[in-house]
Amino acid sequence: MVGDWASNERYAQVEAQSSKDHIKRIEQEMAHSLGLFQITQANMKNLQLNDQPFGYTYSFVAPGYAKQAGPLMIVRPRIVGTRSSDVLETKEPRRFPLLFSGPEKDTDRFEITMPTGYEVDDLPPPVDVDYGFASYHSKTEVSGNTLKYTRTFEIKELTVPMDKMDELKKFYRIIASDERNTAVLKPSTQSAQR
Repeated sequence: MVGDWASNERYAQVEAQSSKDHIKRIEQEMAHSLGLFQITQANMKNLQLNDQPFGYTYSFVAPGYAKQAGPLMIVRPRIVGTRSSDVLETKEPRRFPLLFSGPEKDTDRFEITMPTGYEVDDLPPPVDVDYGFASYHSKTEVSGNTLKYTRTFEIKELTVPMDKMDELKKFYRIIASDERNTAVLKPSTQSAQR
């Protein structure tokens, strides 16, 4: 992450009193999306290098994350973090331009190890939108027994003028839809033949 969000995260980490406090930021973010989880490993990237993107790398186990639907298993590739917003989903029309708090570019990468005996049946479509003031890109792919989801959210202009409110609303709705998308896993043909 870069921009104001990266600065805020760096500051919070520098002020942390113990190693347990370092992972609290990760735990807080995860708690918004997951009920049960256990962090098994966590690191920070470029804490002291302000000219480089700051980031967290962590692994965790989340029992019951995938949902069974008959023989199929449903998995949401976007595990944690919300980039969508309902700021424009009101009955009253907006009267002023929208002002973002600062420039931002964040990339999330999630890797989900598929359970033994399962393979991909269906993946969410990639998303590639750029409205000038902000962009969002995501894709879900498979590599071996790993489901990989990557997305990038970028704020390029700090002010969105009134004549672009419909575009901003559409932008956030596209992100919200992507955040809800699921991958479908099915019993693998090899395990079905046994």
